[in-house]
Amino acid sequence: MANTLSPSANVTPHQADAWPSRLMNSTLNNRSLAIGLIIISSLGIVALMAPWLAPHDPYLQDTANRMVPPIWHETGSWTHPLGTDRLGRDYLSRLIYGTRISLFIGLVVALISGLIGTTLGVLAGYFGGRVDAVVSYLLTTRLAMPVVLVALAMASLTGGSMLTVTLLLGLLLWDRFAVVARSATQQLRDAEYVQAAQALGCPLPYILLREVLPNIAGALIVVATLEVANAILLEATLSFLGMGVQPPSPSWGLMIAEGKSYMFFQPWVITIPGSALFVLVLAINLLGDGLRDLSAPGGRNE
Repeated sequence: MANTLSPSANVTPHQADAWPSRLMNSTLNNRSLAIGLIIISSLGIVALMAPWLAPHDPYLQDTANRMVPPIWHETGSWTHPLGTDRLGRDYLSRLIYGTRISLFIGLVVALISGLIGTTLGVLAGYFGGRVDAVVSYLLTTRLAMPVVLVALAMASLTGGSMLTVTLLLGLLLWDRFAVVARSATQQLRDAEYVQAAQALGCPLPYILLREVLPNIAGALIVVATLEVANAILLEATLSFLGMGVQPPSPSWGLMIAEGKSYMFFQPWVITIPGSALFVLVLAINLLGDGLRDLSAPGGRNE
């Protein structure tokens, strides 16, 4: 049904073959998208290759080499290019392994919240009426709860851990997915190809999964990039406050919290993980901005 009724059904073989090249050209011409992809791909490779790239064990303590400064300081050493922390652990190794934690939490949180929000939004937008009223009530209730305060309260009750933080944020950050999915589905439910599928007696799951969802996926992908960045920042916030990832895990937020006592004398202990967090979130936002332009060219001028 989707091959005969959806808007993309009339694509010729020549157009299909040209699609990858058009996508590549569009990516190269979009500076935000290209920069975001390069940085995120590089960090993804670093996260996957962490055991081979890290020069030291990120958990190994060496009290004889506490607070060694980075190499750009006069007393720095190439043995520890980014220095060591208060327990003598290599900062570069912890930074590399921290990339894994940030990307994992961001992606899993976006997946969980995306499934919840997209499901609720599509059902509300397609059926309307009472279903829409119930979803709108749930959405209003969710928006009335401050994410950080609720996450702090729940983490204090259940105990902070990477699993706890991931589940809490996944259950709290679905509202944007629901709003976007609901609005987009409302615009599509009266489309000709959806009505044709209904007239032919196609089952509801088929209509939602094959006719509606593929046509709102572009907007949801943009929302997902924003939520990945949001989840990474919230994880760092919770870890900084002691309710997120627990020691000795090399979370960037935890590294900043552990270094705050030395920030006036050895500022690099917070500027290094803080800069890494800034670069990652900036790259994700650039990627989302580029995808937004790619999926809706000229949208900024409307």
